[in-house]
Amino acid sequence: MRVFAKNKRRCSAQQRQNRKDLKVAINEGVTKLAQQNGAKRRGVRVILDAIASFAAFEIDAPGLDLEAIVLSSNKGLESVPGVGFVIAKRASLQAAAQRSVSLSLDLHSQWIHMERTGQWRFTPPTHVIAALATAIRIHQAEGGIQGRQARFRRVWHRLVTAMRDRGFATLIPDDVASPIVTTFMEPADPNYSFAKFSAQMKKRGFIIFPGRLTAARTFRIGCMGRITDDDVERLIAAIEESMLELGVRERAPDRSAAAVAR
Repeated sequence: MRVFAKNKRRCSAQQRQNRKDLKVAINEGVTKLAQQNGAKRRGVRVILDAIASFAAFEIDAPGLDLEAIVLSSNKGLESVPGVGFVIAKRASLQAAAQRSVSLSLDLHSQWIHMERTGQWRFTPPTHVIAALATAIRIHQAEGGIQGRQARFRRVWHRLVTAMRDRGFATLIPDDVASPIVTTFMEPADPNYSFAKFSAQMKKRGFIIFPGRLTAARTFRIGCMGRITDDDVERLIAAIEESMLELGVRERAPDRSAAAVAR
């Protein structure tokens, strides 16, 4: 049985006792090692979803004794989407033989076929592979993981500083926050609504996301990707213009929302 971390509260005590696979989405330091170590003590195999963090953050796969790491060509690698990867223990791949319920997503068959022939089982997306090769060269030229993470952190710092200067509050404390996506508390001002704010930002060329994964009212802004300092300045200007057009003067969250966040 595979249990996703975000659904763990919905599982009964018996289900949690019997689960054999745990899928954890890691977003830099947000996922704590203690969670993984607890899984190891119970004999649970850990599968790491590193789609957002791969190529921007170190992953100690041997130290964490990971069963597999799942990633893709976009996000941290900054290529176009279209290719998925799994880095897995050889024994786990071998144990997966003839167990896939999907033809195209059969990892064992793909692995065996590529080992034997050097080819994909089906016609590959050649343009996506070419784009990925270029993205990897750019990643290396930028300084690899350290260089990419430094850029993400620079963008995150400029964004958070500018938003706080304008009265906004972040959901996550800086010492554990990830520079991949930043979550901000929604303003308490009665003139504010996310739908109106989102529409104003869209008019100015920016798409923002509602914070659907928290009990507190939040919205999220991504910091990954080929974002420049000028892009951050344009974003902040668009946010300020949108707030003024909506008549939102008070940007701090209400006390009840802040209490939920804590």
